[in-house]
Amino acid sequence: MTDPYDDDAAGACVLDDPVGASLRGHHAHLARRHGLASGYAPDVATFVALPPGPGPAAWKDLAELLGGRGGFADLFSSPATPPPDWEPAFSLDGVQLVRPAREEAADETGAVERTADETGVVELGAADVPEMLALVERTRPGPFRPRTHELGSYLGIRAGGALVALAGERLRPPGWTELSAVCTAPEARGRGHAARLVGALAARIEARGERPFLHVAAANTPALALYRRLGFEVRRTVTFRGFLVP
Repeated sequence: MTDPYDDDAAGACVLDDPVGASLRGHHAHLARRHGLASGYAPDVATFVALPPGPGPAAWKDLAELLGGRGGFADLFSSPATPPPDWEPAFSLDGVQLVRPAREEAADETGAVERTADETGVVELGAADVPEMLALVERTRPGPFRPRTHELGSYLGIRAGGALVALAGERLRPPGWTELSAVCTAPEARGRGHAARLVGALAARIEARGERPFLHVAAANTPALALYRRLGFEVRRTVTFRGFLVP
């Protein structure tokens, strides 16, 4: 049996640079580039990427890509260290989790919860963007832009016609799809909406022969507990960082 935590066997090495791998592949049509630097279109996502061990030329290209002084460089989980005159904008400890292949996932009882209940789940698209942005503004699950929904499939749950829960697909390195923007309105929490949406998306990802993964803030213990219950395991710790162009 393949070891689900053997990076070479599972093809998980691409998860060390999920932004760059996505921009070079599945999301190339959503990318902007300048020399050695790349990033998503600003209204899609803030993430940028550089080659491994970037030198002065790469940082110069990134500065120009971002419009020069004051430009925001969201390095996501990249460990690259910018020149000393780049001002830190934020730093957040996080965790990257992966869901082992179904036949490999088991706890001491021989099973993990792998729900795919799509009761009440609806597809979301361009017409739903205003509601999606409003829900994200209320719940703050992470960055979300007017065209973020173009990164992949987004699902939601409505109550009384109002969107009360949301989750979708974000980064797409080869063989993997990241789950993101998992959020529930305060008045609708405790009803299993997040678990239903994550389970439905993960099942769809696995059905097309890919593996789900995700990131979560290290301090977000309720989210970590939910994802573990749904079969995800920690692959590595990460640090999310952003800088301002000098």
